[in-house]
Amino acid sequence: MKTIKSGLLFCFVLAVTAGLRAQSLDDIINKHITAIGGKDKLNSIKTIYVESTVEVMGNEGASVTYIINGKGVKSETDFNGQKIIQCVTDKGGWGFNPLAGQSSPEALPQDQLRGSQAQFQVGGPLLDYAAKGNKVELQGQEDADSVKKAYKIKLTTKDSALVTYYIDPSTYYIVKAVSTVNANGQSIETAIGFSNYKKTDFGYVMAMEQSISLPQGLTVNITNKKVDINKDIDPKIFDMPK
Repeated sequence: MKTIKSGLLFCFVLAVTAGLRAQSLDDIINKHITAIGGKDKLNSIKTIYVESTVEVMGNEGASVTYIINGKGVKSETDFNGQKIIQCVTDKGGWGFNPLAGQSSPEALPQDQLRGSQAQFQVGGPLLDYAAKGNKVELQGQEDADSVKKAYKIKLTTKDSALVTYYIDPSTYYIVKAVSTVNANGQSIETAIGFSNYKKTDFGYVMAMEQSISLPQGLTVNITNKKVDINKDIDPKIFDMPK
């Protein structure tokens, strides 16, 4: 009888502990969503238009990004008259990079699109993560860049892409995101640092600076200069030119 009672008590403790962990994880995510504007505010955003500067290896270019929430994102970056374009939608994606020798736009490989929908999901994949088919796991706390003991959250998208988020416990802003995808049988990791968070006139709080560490060893620094929320954007801009 004691053995049965002990077993039941052990199971009860495990169930309670699991519940506390899940509650703690959702609490962190909810505080993050609140910190960047709140669920209602984020869901009221239909489009985002951003003008930025992009710096790579000492070369600086002007960039424009168009986002239609849940539908697509398109970036156009001009380096000395050479325009690099990348477009990702809920149906696919394409790109054009004359600096890489391309003479016309090309469809993006399916592997490259895995997990890419986060780019046009306002609030990111942590917002309503379960409804989006994503799974999350709290992996404790870990130092991330200049932030001590950031919350470490592993997210697995419905198409099996992995993203690890590091959330500042003092602000609940994301300070770093590391994404891992498999392409051509290889695991490719990209890290993005987020800083200089500011509240837009609309009330949406976003990082105005990003530092992207690419697998090739390159670092891309992006500084947002202008942000317009719910500006009219024609979805036809996402169509790949024929």
